[in-house]
Amino acid sequence: MSLDDHKKLVCQHIDLTWNKGRMALADQLHTRDFLYKSSFVGHPLNNDGFARLVQNIRLAMPDLEVIVEDCVAEGYKVVTWCTLIGTIQTPALGYPPSDKVLSISAMAFWRLTPAKEIQEICTMFDMESFRAQLGLKTRPLAEKALP
Repeated sequence: MSLDDHKKLVCQHIDLTWNKGRMALADQLHTRDFLYKSSFVGHPLNNDGFARLVQNIRLAMPDLEVIVEDCVAEGYKVVTWCTLIGTIQTPALGYPPSDKVLSISAMAFWRLTPAKEIQEICTMFDMESFRAQLGLKTRPLAEKALP
């Protein structure tokens, strides 16, 4: 599998999950011990937990679109920079609904296997910008590292 194939796999996964909600198809791209880590949640999620997270966010943000701004691959690792755009129409992850169109930057680190599967995704969202766009108070420095 070439580096371009690795990038295509990752971009396909983003499109299937966040943009289309096709979790059963995305599940086929995961290893059995798949892990998802995110600044949105305070603990790692397995495949089922990841599917529920994506479904919950997509329900709250039905107009969600994730745009891959850049994608870099080296060996079996891929890094993506994405922009999430949409409105929160129902409460999600403790955040209130808003009619504001939000733009959230995210960086994700992907670990793939030689068998062309996704073993781990670690995503960091720009939570302070997200909170500011919603008009929420920024959190003290000691809390910023926590979800």
